[in-house]
Amino acid sequence: MAVMDITRTASPATVRGGLFNLFSRLGEWREVRQTRKVLSNLSDRELDDIGLTRGDIDRLSF
Repeated sequence: MAVMDITRTASPATVRGGLFNLFSRLGEWREVRQTRKVLSNLSDRELDDIGLTRGDIDRLSF
């Protein structure tokens, strides 16, 4: 029979690390979102100047 110990709590260092990771990933998501928005507002000619097409914008991974 398996037993699960649920009496332990996360250490403050673990919680801080988790929160830091969460905020870091939210910041990255926001930056990617803003970059895609800026690229979407460019004309097809401007995108071509930087070597992109409209279809490339959603496939970009930063």
